[in-house]
Amino acid sequence: MSASSAASRDVSRPEFIALIAGLMALNALAIDVMLPALPYMGHALGVVDENDRHFVLTAYMLGFGAAQLAFGPLSDRFGRRAPLFVGLVVYAAAACAAVFSPNFATLLALRFVQGVGAAGTRVIATSVVRDRFHGRAMAEVMSLVFMVFMIVPVVAPAIGQVILLTGPWEYIFLFMAAVSVAITVWAVLRLPETLAPERRRPLRADVVLDGFRIVLSNRSAIMYGLAGTFIFSALFGFINTSQQIYVDIYGLGALFPLAFAFQASLMAVSSYTNSRMVRRIGMRRLSHAAILIFTAVSGLWLVLALTLPMPLWLFMTLLCVIMFMFGWSASNMNSLSLEPLGAVAGTASSVFGFIQTVGGAVLGTIVGSFFDGTVVPIAAGYVVFGVLALGCILIAEKGRLFGVGEEYRA
Repeated sequence: MSASSAASRDVSRPEFIALIAGLMALNALAIDVMLPALPYMGHALGVVDENDRHFVLTAYMLGFGAAQLAFGPLSDRFGRRAPLFVGLVVYAAAACAAVFSPNFATLLALRFVQGVGAAGTRVIATSVVRDRFHGRAMAEVMSLVFMVFMIVPVVAPAIGQVILLTGPWEYIFLFMAAVSVAITVWAVLRLPETLAPERRRPLRADVVLDGFRIVLSNRSAIMYGLAGTFIFSALFGFINTSQQIYVDIYGLGALFPLAFAFQASLMAVSSYTNSRMVRRIGMRRLSHAAILIFTAVSGLWLVLALTLPMPLWLFMTLLCVIMFMFGWSASNMNSLSLEPLGAVAGTASSVFGFIQTVGGAVLGTIVGSFFDGTVVPIAAGYVVFGVLALGCILIAEKGRLFGVGEEYRA
């Protein structure tokens, strides 16, 4: 009996959620564990402009986003497991090779390749969830996955800080490779194949293009996908500048990972509350309320940042509210974008993953490039992206908020 068939019989719902979260967490690990090391990498590899250090994150995100367009059709043709394992091998190999980077350009190239490998984890993880669940049940599972997944941003910067206390920054890449190998073994043994042979789509140009056409022509799906892109752009902008904000502006120094972990933990709590509420209230009502609060509090943050010095307690309070609303928005918007596209779940996941990752990375990097020693640029970014996300939702819903739409209640 194959590992896949055995897993399909034996894997429990909690283990399934934990495994999917672990796969997705490899992406978060590749971003957040790097944050304390950015100054050391920049110094070691001769990076003069400190804002250029952000490219270590951006290069990874670009590879991660672009490769999803390939992993989607591949997973719709060959099933979920095989493409996933190819991506995991590439991820680990690139992490190991980055240890020997002779210059900054080589490091960026390897980070791009590492992102290519990680693309498989994002596409296959969301596709597997869509294969097994739909409607509010899917939103509930995605919220629980996101809750577990958020443990990584909570602990990763602290892990990176500890690694830097015990050795050079290259050790961080070895740590990433070790974790990816462990997750790979778990997936080989326990991840079921969720795409039945009769549901697989041929890997022909006309079929692949038709799959992309189905995804891109669905107004509601694409608009929710774009709304998610703008929300993630705000998050990436904050991640890019978080080390500078907490260390350079507020002087937290080695306490930076604790501040970052606190914000991430709120998003995990938010995802958990979403999982408990979404079956009763619905994806639309929760995400619509969240984006309104997200945008309004971001606007208050910008006004205050422009008119008075922003103390740490006020900055943290406003950001806590915003990040809590992000937790309510992100998983529900992803579920709403995938809900009508179950027949092409792999392709849909790849398209929205590409748009959200590349769009978020590019827009977030633009916001990060405006860092001027204050929180004004990042606050302005949150306001702009919140307004754009709200506009996309209004288009998706034909100008009407808080409707239940055609959500499945199962």
